Amino acid sequence: MSLFNIKELRLRKKFDKILSDKKEIFTDKEIKSIGIISLSTISESLKLEEEIASILGVKNIKIYSFCKDSKLKEDSFQYFSKKDINSKGNFINPNLQSFLEEPFDLLIGYFKEDNLYLKMAILQSRASFKVGFTGVDENLYRIEISEKTENLKSFSLELKKYLQLFKKLKN
Repeated sequence: MSLFNIKELRLRKKFDKILSDKKEIFTDKEIKSIGIISLSTISESLKLEEEIASILGVKNIKIYSFCKDSKLKEDSFQYFSKKDINSKGNFINPNLQSFLEEPFDLLIGYFKEDNLYLKMAILQSRASFKVGFTGVDENLYRIEISEKTENLKSFSLELKKYLQLFKKLKN
């Protein structure tokens, strides 16, 4: 068994443990800050921050993207890769750690891929309200939206509708 497989197994075990111990507290706090976790291929092809800011009317948005090829985005403060997680399943990149510890009012998991690293980042985020795509992992999100990732505007409009229902956005 390779080191990579051992790392993946430990990460999966830690993910399952955190998920089973997870307790969510729902607040009706209005959304003023948004974090987005995505794949680098999606965040580079779509203008996630601009479109979501425009539709939701929130200006405080930060994004962090998972890059499959760690050599491409080395030492960037907006990207992470498999090398940013140690063999015990802990994030070791201080910039990513800081992003995950930020208490965003809303965290959007903008990916549909079954990616353990992205799901672990979503799970470990201290955001108070998490939203993502249907089919990723129903235990990660408060709201799941059934849409294609390339349909950013449709996703954002649907999200706005739900957030207004939950009274987390003004009409």
